[in-house]
Amino acid sequence: MAGKPAARHQGKNAPPAKASAAMPANAGEAAHLLLPADCRMAAQAALKAELLGALGAHAIVLDGGQVERVDTAALQLLVLFRRELDARGGTLGWHGTSDALNEAAGLLGLAQLLNLPAAALA
Repeated sequence: MAGKPAARHQGKNAPPAKASAAMPANAGEAAHLLLPADCRMAAQAALKAELLGALGAHAIVLDGGQVERVDTAALQLLVLFRRELDARGGTLGWHGTSDALNEAAGLLGLAQLLNLPAAALA
């Protein structure tokens, strides 16, 4: 299930950005999903659809490097996704995480559960 990459600049009335998923050609490849810059309630339907579409892959790599805004609902969705992936015997990895994503997950105590990479020291 492939989506369009999230636009960097959106107008006030622009629709929410979608995550981008590339399903693997074979079982040995990981599916890659690009999380949108605005990962809040308004983008949840599109993000949920992309995550559900990627569950068929054994390994999934999320790219959260462009996330600028994230709310509790998005983190809850990612936790549920992680649990479902674990139940299917899949693995979750991260290509990148933004400061906003790391901070929000840390404040809610979800960084370890989401398998976020340790933040680099400045």
